Amino acid sequence: MVKHKELLIIGAGGHGKVAADIARKMRRWQRIKFLDDNENIKSAMGIDVIDITDSAANYIRQYDIFIAIGCSKTREKIQEQLLISGANIPRLIHPCSIIGDNVEIGIGTVIMAGAVINCCSKIGRGCIINTGSTIGHDNTIEDYVHISSGVHTAGTVKVGKNTWIGIGSVISNNINVTGGCVVGAGTVIVKDIIEAGIYVGVPARKIAK
Repeated sequence: MVKHKELLIIGAGGHGKVAADIARKMRRWQRIKFLDDNENIKSAMGIDVIDITDSAANYIRQYDIFIAIGCSKTREKIQEQLLISGANIPRLIHPCSIIGDNVEIGIGTVIMAGAVINCCSKIGRGCIINTGSTIGHDNTIEDYVHISSGVHTAGTVKVGKNTWIGIGSVISNNINVTGGCVVGAGTVIVKDIIEAGIYVGVPARKIAK
């Protein structure tokens, strides 16, 4: 896959601005542009919005394309469609993150400032590993998971596809969290979560499907 000298970020909101900041610090791309569907947003961080999301496939010959949309299902839909079209989807990894040996990171994933991913962990496609979070050794974080700021996972944790782990949550060692979950801020998970739903509390309890 050809790596381009220009980067197109889909989404010019808060998440997109953080993605652009990381991309600038990586010093890999000569120019960055946004796509966004809000016609009132013309630029963000001094970076122009040049078109809408549905036009992304028109730019795949010139730009690497990164999807900076917080909703995991939307992020997945756009990324998978662009991959079929032949887009090059990069990884964004902040230079102030720490990545251990034998760590796999899927395309379309962003690793933010201060994040730590310990050795032998696998991070899937389109994930968000947010500011100051820590991923223990031998973790498996499946595709399109959002690990929020300040989340800490112990060793040998598995988080299923499209799960959102809220800010400041903790997952104990050897725990599996199934896909499609929403875990509220500050939740402590000490046993497996086997049913999708909304979980909160210390320890975690299910409050809704």
